[in-house]
Amino acid sequence: MNEYYVYILASRSRRLYVGLTSDLERRVAQHKTKAIPGFTSRYNIDRLVWFECTSDAHTATERERQLKNWRREKKVRLIEAENAEWEDLAADW
Repeated sequence: MNEYYVYILASRSRRLYVGLTSDLERRVAQHKTKAIPGFTSRYNIDRLVWFECTSDAHTATERERQLKNWRREKKVRLIEAENAEWEDLAADW
């Protein structure tokens, strides 16, 4: 069974990025090493601050779309409900 992860990354200044992947460890490593040019590498967005997992690709895609359409304040509340200190959840990977 496949797993799909919807995740939020943040920079130290708390700029946010919402993404979707089937391999969270690999994808976070790509962000941390800036392996793929783009928004996250340009703004040093490399700290995993929130994620959720589902086994349904459609559900994951819809959830990613939902989060991307949320206002920043709502995303911040989601993060802080589970990670009040904005710790990097992938720091030990």
